[in-house]
Amino acid sequence: MKILITATAPALEADVDHRFGRCDYFLIVDTVNLEWIAHPNPGINASGGAGTLAAQFASNQKVEAAISGDFGPNAYNALQAAGIAMYLLGTSRTGREAVEKFKANQLTSVSAPTGQGHHGRR
Repeated sequence: MKILITATAPALEADVDHRFGRCDYFLIVDTVNLEWIAHPNPGINASGGAGTLAAQFASNQKVEAAISGDFGPNAYNALQAAGIAMYLLGTSRTGREAVEKFKANQLTSVSAPTGQGHHGRR
């Protein structure tokens, strides 16, 4: 399974980033073999719509799940429309921990926006 994790740096051992639309990097991870690739978030500096841009990026990567600390309403709606399951990071501190907890079914599934979203740059 191919998943997306929000991260602060381009490494599987990097700290997770609790922001979805404004995270620094996306880690795309194959949960079967732990192969991964990091991508800078293309919407991090957007003046608006960062969550939607991030969700579009996730969809383009053909991930089946996204793991982050927060999903605003625009990101949530776009990910849901793309059929991408959402999970909260919980106590995960690194991307690798998030993968392990995901595989062990220890992350909370998201069924509604978890935040109000943000408008404009950080």
